[in-house]
Amino acid sequence: MASHLSNKGKVAIVGCGLIGQAWAMIFASAGYKVSLYDVLSEQIENAKNTIQHTLQDYHQKGCLKGSLSPEEQFGLISGTPVLRECLEDAIFIQESVPEILQIKHQVYRAIDIFMSSNTILSSSTSSFLPSVLSEHSTHRSQFIVAHPVNPPYFIPLVEIVPAAWTSERVITRTREIMTEIGMKPVTLTTEIRGFALNRIQFAVLNECYHLVHDGVLSAKDIDRVMSEGLGLRYAFLGPLETIHLNSAGK
Repeated sequence: MASHLSNKGKVAIVGCGLIGQAWAMIFASAGYKVSLYDVLSEQIENAKNTIQHTLQDYHQKGCLKGSLSPEEQFGLISGTPVLRECLEDAIFIQESVPEILQIKHQVYRAIDIFMSSNTILSSSTSSFLPSVLSEHSTHRSQFIVAHPVNPPYFIPLVEIVPAAWTSERVITRTREIMTEIGMKPVTLTTEIRGFALNRIQFAVLNECYHLVHDGVLSAKDIDRVMSEGLGLRYAFLGPLETIHLNSAGK
């Protein structure tokens, strides 16, 4: 069953940390063949063991994604410490290495050697602009940011952020792939520091800090405003939708 479904295509996950593991499970749940890469073989094996146990745990708790069994999903996931093998025939690369610019640039230089002219290179970064990450890349028109929200397996939002030189094909195809694997993409028309979610989140946090600092509310009550109020509303109705519904003459 797993080998039959792998004809959907191969995805390379570069970096086997928690975010990389989550991406691997999400892509496998949609029937993609997944290849994990890390410089340490031990890290790959640890990641695969964690993924295998997590898939079984999610299945038992009734929250496993997709229609495939845990065994079928895990059967789609392999790993290698050889980057060329990981990238071979991959249609999509999701980079999830540590948030250190020097490390990311080093990884991109290596990826540049092996990736094809049709492959999309996507980064999970939460802090670096795509232009900063890809400005020296040979395949920079194929580069894009697809920033997930932690934990990605349970929070479907993904921010798609192109650089000025990212091709329209890459933007469109990335959004299609993210939708196909069950994510809920939003596409920024231009890169901006903090992207969208963190800018909104920091604005809320800034006001929360001032309300506590000025003695208006306790920290506990601030959290209650969100968890028992705005958070519940915004879980299914966005702020602009709310304003629209409350507007005069609706």
